[in-house]
Amino acid sequence: MQINMNSQPQGQQMGDMEMINDSIASQKLISSTYDTFANECATPNLRDEFLNILKDEHQIQAELFSEMQKRGWYQLSPADQNKVTQAKQKYQNMLG
Repeated sequence: MQINMNSQPQGQQMGDMEMINDSIASQKLISSTYDTFANECATPNLRDEFLNILKDEHQIQAELFSEMQKRGWYQLSPADQNKVTQAKQKYQNMLG
């Protein structure tokens, strides 16, 4: 008797695109968690360590995103300059 050790039913395995999408989603969750931990640290040394880990996690996410773009699975279109200017003004007004 042969046991199928795959968690996916036969014929329904995740492809590269699905695996990278899943990895990006995981990285977003991980980054969010480390961000919360860093914000709630009581000591500067521990906070710095969480921020270092957070930086690493952001780098992993950026590499995954870059791979998606390289393979043509995530296409970006140029931002409308008027919308960029409006958003910039909106947030500058909120801060100023």
